[in-house]
Amino acid sequence: MLRILVLSTLFPDASRPHFGIFVERQTKALAARADVAVRVVAPLGLPPAPLALLPRYRRLAALPAHEQWNGLRVDRPRFLNLPATGGRFHAAAIVRALTPLLADIRRDFAFDVIAAEFFFPDGVAAVELGRRFGVPVSIKARGSDIHRWAYRPGTAAQIRNAGRAADGLVAVSDAMAGDMVALGMPAERIRTIVTGVDLTRFALRDRAEAKAELGIAGPLILSIGALIPLKGHEIVLDAVASLPGAQLWIAGEGPHRAQLARHIAQRGIADRVRLLGAIPHAELARILAAADVMALASEREGLANAWLEAIASGTPIVIPDVGGARQVLSGDSPGGRIAERSPEAFAEAIAATLAAAPDRASVRAVAEPFTWAANSAYLHAWLQHLVDGHHRALAA
Repeated sequence: MLRILVLSTLFPDASRPHFGIFVERQTKALAARADVAVRVVAPLGLPPAPLALLPRYRRLAALPAHEQWNGLRVDRPRFLNLPATGGRFHAAAIVRALTPLLADIRRDFAFDVIAAEFFFPDGVAAVELGRRFGVPVSIKARGSDIHRWAYRPGTAAQIRNAGRAADGLVAVSDAMAGDMVALGMPAERIRTIVTGVDLTRFALRDRAEAKAELGIAGPLILSIGALIPLKGHEIVLDAVASLPGAQLWIAGEGPHRAQLARHIAQRGIADRVRLLGAIPHAELARILAAADVMALASEREGLANAWLEAIASGTPIVIPDVGGARQVLSGDSPGGRIAERSPEAFAEAIAATLAAAPDRASVRAVAEPFTWAANSAYLHAWLQHLVDGHHRALAA
């Protein structure tokens, strides 16, 4: 039995049920394996008073310290989140908060390995915790943890040092693995394990029926991603503005919402664009089934879950050449098109897809290798490899 301690600051809770949902899906798939036991530690960063009284922090502070979450045992320890410090003290604060908790957990769950699900602050903290408890550590790189945090003054050195010290590293795409090597992380300790997709939830449906249920007539373009500049929603907005009759729905929430609303008004396309806000997965699957194209113009990605969820729904995607794009859309793939990251190129790719829509079953076939079962099998084998190597080193 392999006992895995999953450490993740990206994990859903009652106040944010869709936050880090991909980590929950992966963890549940691991826990479903007969020879695996899992415990989740999902630290919550809270600032000192009076900031801790702000609504967003009050909601976090009100969460239970320990709970069963969708069949998983989850601990939610609090750590000190000091504002205006660029996150530089987060990892050390997590180590201080988790050391007594993990000592307590070890009494009834003697974990063999720590799996950190984001490079910062999770991975940096995990390396120190692994040393303290004498277990190997695996750190997963997903996207902004490498592309953003690894270049910030207060956190860059911490991430690079953790990458060199960890027993193993996981990348969500080959491109991400290359980015990690470029930071000085050892290539021989990196494994690419792509994300999974729920092929039951995201499935083929009759598009005409799905559109009728949602009251849609004409082409529907869907974009899925947080409302932040990184996701490039303005590029898709400008592309759709040049496609008469096409509607654009954007699923996601974030601090850039007001700017996007102004941009929509300035382009005069408010009658063709909807900002949907955060959408539950079940509802997202319904909208994806109705969409003709899923277009996302991210500046950076690892290997986006939204890509796979769209393709699994039989909906082709239009994306830039970022992260694992060419792992998903290799060759002349029916799953979609890779376009230059500009409104003109996106408009051309969307128009071409609408004019010659690929067979939806062929689109879905592109996603079929990306299952959570496959993901958990690879991840289980990788973590067991690290544990076996750790035991051999101790015996030498």
